[in-house]
Amino acid sequence: MDDVESLTELAEKPLQGEEQNCQTECPSCMAELESLRKANAELNDQFLRLAADFENFKKRSAREMDISVSSANERFAIDILEVMDNLDRVIKSDDAHLREGVFQIQQLLHARLLRNGITPLEAYKKLFNPAEHEAIAYIPSDEPAGTVIDVVAQGYCMNDKVIRYAKVAVSKGNQKEQEV
Repeated sequence: MDDVESLTELAEKPLQGEEQNCQTECPSCMAELESLRKANAELNDQFLRLAADFENFKKRSAREMDISVSSANERFAIDILEVMDNLDRVIKSDDAHLREGVFQIQQLLHARLLRNGITPLEAYKKLFNPAEHEAIAYIPSDEPAGTVIDVVAQGYCMNDKVIRYAKVAVSKGNQKEQEV
């Protein structure tokens, strides 16, 4: 806003000195000068209003984004709390049904993750892919070299973006065949 005011002052200064000369020479110059000043004031007012509207828009957009993120986190938390409730029930149950209860909770959690766009990465018996896998071991095996032979920790994608790399053991190939 200071830049606009200083430009307005600069634009008006030369006119103020010429104003007295113009008054005596032609009265129509005064009318033209006055209409230019009004137009300048209107444009300046319009600019200030647009700048204020834009600032309000930025603040409103930031608030809406915060609300959207908070709402998404809340929905996900509600889904996970349902899993937590089931874990509490399994802990209170007898040992005979413990394995079955844990398996059902795993299925429930898997369904909740899928509903929120989180999918597991397939890694076992696939060719090692550094964009999806993190190799933590390089082991000789009967599988071809570069093949994932064990998944230590499952990897996950969320909306086609890897959010956790799968920790895997990768085959070196059969060392005995390579030596002969």
